[in-house]
Amino acid sequence: MATKNKVGRPSKLAESIEKAKEYLMGGFEAVGDVVPSVAGLACYLGISRSTAQEYAKDNVEFSGTLEAIKTLQENKLINKGLIGDFNATITKLMLANHGYSDKAEIDNKSSDGSMTPKPTTIQLLPVEPKHE
Repeated sequence: MATKNKVGRPSKLAESIEKAKEYLMGGFEAVGDVVPSVAGLACYLGISRSTAQEYAKDNVEFSGTLEAIKTLQENKLINKGLIGDFNATITKLMLANHGYSDKAEIDNKSSDGSMTPKPTTIQLLPVEPKHE
C-alpha cells in the first residue's frame, strides 16, 4: 500500500504554527504590540481568539507556542511594571490573569483599642447534686 503525498497549499493550521512562532519571537513588537497576547496573535494570524484556542486543542506545537506567548507576556508585565514602564493599574489587572493578586488582610481593630476582639473564656463550675 502506497502512502499518499500531500500536494498543494499547506493547511491554515500549518501556516498559523509558523506565523505564531514569528509572533512570539518578536513579530508582536513589529506590529506594535507592547506585550504578546492571544488576542494579538489572533489579529496577527487573521483568525478569531476562539479559533486560536481550537488550534491549541488540536495541535501540541501550536498549544506550546500559545503557552510561550502567555509566559512571555507575564515576564514582560512583571519586569516593565517593576521599572515603571507600564501603567500600574493595567499591569495589575493583566497579571491577575496569570494568578497574581493583591490580597489585603483586614484587622478589625480600632485605633483606640475599643474594638479589639477579646477572647471568650468559659468557666466551668462544679455542680452540686440536688437532694430531694
